[in-house]
Amino acid sequence: MDLFNKVRTYSRGKDIQNSSIFPYYRPIEENNGPIVTMGGQTVIMAGSNNYHGFSQDERVKEASIKAIKKYGVSNNGCRLHNGTLDLHDELEEKLAKFVGKESALTFTTGYQTNEGTVVPLIGRKDVIFSDRDNHNSIVQATLISRGMSLNKNQVVRYKHNDMNHLTRCLSHTSIDVGKLIVSDGVFSMSGTIVDLPNMVQAAKEAGAKIMLDDAHAIGVIGKKGAGTASYYGLDDEVDMIVGTFSKSFGSIGGFVAGSKDLIHYLKYNSPAHIFSASLPSAQAAATIASLDILLAEPERIDKLQYLTKLLRKGLQKLGYRVPEGIVPIIPVILGDDMLVFKTWGALMEHGVFTNAAVSPGVREGHQLIRICLMSTHEEEHVNLILEAFSKIKSQVMVN
Repeated sequence: MDLFNKVRTYSRGKDIQNSSIFPYYRPIEENNGPIVTMGGQTVIMAGSNNYHGFSQDERVKEASIKAIKKYGVSNNGCRLHNGTLDLHDELEEKLAKFVGKESALTFTTGYQTNEGTVVPLIGRKDVIFSDRDNHNSIVQATLISRGMSLNKNQVVRYKHNDMNHLTRCLSHTSIDVGKLIVSDGVFSMSGTIVDLPNMVQAAKEAGAKIMLDDAHAIGVIGKKGAGTASYYGLDDEVDMIVGTFSKSFGSIGGFVAGSKDLIHYLKYNSPAHIFSASLPSAQAAATIASLDILLAEPERIDKLQYLTKLLRKGLQKLGYRVPEGIVPIIPVILGDDMLVFKTWGALMEHGVFTNAAVSPGVREGHQLIRICLMSTHEEEHVNLILEAFSKIKSQVMVN
């Protein structure tokens, strides 16, 4: 069989690829934070994870420029050898303090961080307990771990945010194996916050460790944006916190924070860390600057939550199916792929860019338009988004 048969016959999306309702790979020609230019059209950016607009903050850009002038555009090596900068050490120290852990380790991407943390920790007899709605980077990390193992039952996927089901799954596992519970802190499509108090209880009873991916929680919830554990006041109950720089910090890269022993172990046993070129100076410097600004300007988080509440309540009042929540991920559930595409296209016609999430990226029946707000948005932008949703109600069917 020809390996590329699947390539030649793959046709999904081709029927609408050249139409106005195709929502993917749309190039941005100019980025001014909450307003961008796409295809010559000026639109409100309501689909970015840049929660505080730091990628466009002049202070952050200046920090990156200075770093490039001093260190160059790449470090041309891995951290183990010639790729460690004093910027990395500074950033890791600040991140560990920020999330209340002893130590931290940076990776070149957030996606890579999950793999680089999970894979070296899981042995042939260990078991991973993963939420069914976890981000794909977690899913792939668990698959790699299972692929390296002789244990066919190494990955247990429990029902989404269902701690009773997690408890039952843990109880059916031998006491003699290592157990890792891994979950998003804030789930990227629904904006749901993990039920951490009951997860902690389940972990204690089973002798399991907890790893939280706080990509969408850091900078959004918790004390000064310190994330999910801080939000619940359970900082000491979470063993590992994973985060990314491509959301609230407006840069790119990732990190894991935990005990000094954990970070020392990962430094010498994580292939994703050891065998990858290190985080470029511009990204490290940008993240340091963003973190410093976030700590100095906590009112950004208050504004983000205010705008989120305003938009969420407005959409609900218009009759859209929008669940309750407090984070700036606002899902408008439509339940059908083509309806999502048509809605996305109609919103673009009215100058609003959103994210279209269809199966299998989300569960069947939960296809949705995902809105993400930034603290650099203003009430005017929220009102224009609501106006666009109001106008398109006559063009698309709302479930």
